[in-house]
Amino acid sequence: MADLGRQATRAIEVPVLIVGGGGCGLAASNLLSDHGVGHLLVERHADTSKIPKAHYLNQRSMEILRQHGLAEEVAEQGAPLEKFGKVRWLTSLGGDGRLDARVIHEMDAFGGGALRETYAAAGPVLPVKLPQVRLEPILRRHAERRNPGRVLFGHELGAFSDEGDRVVAEVRDTATGEITTVSARYLVAADGGRTVGAAVGLEMRGRPGALHVTTAYFSADLSQWWHEGTLITHFLNPYSPELSSNLIEMGPSWGKDCEEWVLHFPPGERAQPDERAIVPKIREVLGLPDLELTMHHVTQWTVESLLADRYRVGRVLLAGDAVHRQPPTVGLGLNTGIQDAHNLAWKLAAVLTGRAPDGLLDTYEAERRPVGEHNVDWAVSAASHHHAIIGALGLGHNVPQQRRGPAFDAYFDPSPLGAAARARAAEFFATHRGGCQAHDVEMGFAYEEGAVVPDGSRPPAREPLRDVYRPTTRPGHLLPHAWLEHDGRRLSTHDLTGAATGFALLTGPGGTPWCEAAGRIAEKFAVPIFAARIGDGAEFADADGRWEAVREITGEGAVLVRPDNHVAWRSMGASENPEEVLADAVARVLDQNAMPALP
Repeated sequence: MADLGRQATRAIEVPVLIVGGGGCGLAASNLLSDHGVGHLLVERHADTSKIPKAHYLNQRSMEILRQHGLAEEVAEQGAPLEKFGKVRWLTSLGGDGRLDARVIHEMDAFGGGALRETYAAAGPVLPVKLPQVRLEPILRRHAERRNPGRVLFGHELGAFSDEGDRVVAEVRDTATGEITTVSARYLVAADGGRTVGAAVGLEMRGRPGALHVTTAYFSADLSQWWHEGTLITHFLNPYSPELSSNLIEMGPSWGKDCEEWVLHFPPGERAQPDERAIVPKIREVLGLPDLELTMHHVTQWTVESLLADRYRVGRVLLAGDAVHRQPPTVGLGLNTGIQDAHNLAWKLAAVLTGRAPDGLLDTYEAERRPVGEHNVDWAVSAASHHHAIIGALGLGHNVPQQRRGPAFDAYFDPSPLGAAARARAAEFFATHRGGCQAHDVEMGFAYEEGAVVPDGSRPPAREPLRDVYRPTTRPGHLLPHAWLEHDGRRLSTHDLTGAATGFALLTGPGGTPWCEAAGRIAEKFAVPIFAARIGDGAEFADADGRWEAVREITGEGAVLVRPDNHVAWRSMGASENPEEVLADAVARVLDQNAMPALP
């Protein structure tokens, strides 16, 4: 790490310094504020992103935003499922040729269509489509409101050092040049890997970027040709593989009223984008030679698949793109970063309030790095498989130009042979559910090691394409969602934990001894534990019977849930000494080395 060389004009102390004001950093700021953790966020840019970037907020991320009072505004601005719940493959949007404006295939995706009922049963909120260019201002407004004067855009990190008991950093105001020395207990790097990772010796392992994607961000009225309800439209051009691109609507209105769009051209070698050639190429891809459009940005970015060797280096903790970068398939980049922040926030709060030792923060890497590794690999696999599907059908980028027309003619032929070709293709396309119906990737990840107490049970079986999410109360997994009724209110099991309530202990109707023990343990450890009996005759009614169906414990058992809604521990039934057993569980969750005995 660099030495501090320059004299600062002022100095401040904060518990946490966040470096980076993108989606992950701003999410971390909001979550830390909710947990009462003082912090300073610095972002070198003067404003939030001007590029749409990520645009899909999966069900787990929306649950996190809901838990922290952010989901409502996101949903108000975003597209609902009926506006984006399909993936389509077309030859073009317009044109009057025999192969123009043809639908090659379409399938339900990301909770839309026939998938909606399954997704609705799995959580208290559904996925939302909202590009980062619109999400980040929402997160910034809330972050500034919750942490006044401590969310600083136009401020960049300079030299910093880990002093063992704190991190000391220089922060420069990019407008005035003023330097501030910041002393923080911990530094959270959400800077996309630009500065902090290299400075602390982090190594990114995997496949560095060899392919580069040119992206055009533009405004146009496509209402006459647009197919309603599409998250992403893949164009497979019958005449030129260079025109096989994909189009994504970016709002601010949705469906046929959408004003802004992003078009990704096929990956290739690094080259300076020729902005003069982009507009006619967009018209050619869409099959709309007279389309009026306004260009906003043309960017080129690198397709990478990289994972950091560490998520923690001393008092520096890294999250989001700073530790994992993958292709955009399956929409795992920003979502994984938000979930990193969620895992880290409650642990920082527990350590900084003295409820847990510093060692609790080691569980952040133990829990999140395997998830990051899986998500990077899954995104790469889904991208490769998608290209393989198109290639196998004879419609891919590698099919020579002279063979493309006949291949497409054969596909659309109205004869029995054409019908057979389309039926075979549908079988191939169905395997893409691992990319656009991967509900289990979004919701079914679990922490096998970390701040959990394993009970020796095996995880539920997972479908190879991860398109079926099976809820479970097994330690390390996400707490299953079920609707409850209490004092005339309808609430989710996920509403029983969080920044205000801390941990939750959920039991069946016969769990009174566990609930009484929870009160005494909460006082002993100074850790809030909200106890809830659920079921017939209990304080919380099982609104539709789902809790009984997914709880996996008896009516006398108990499930201890962390503030991030992951199960920390469970007892399948009653205990002769619930207070001692629960005390042991809480101690093991908060301190991997300590198991204090009750007096």
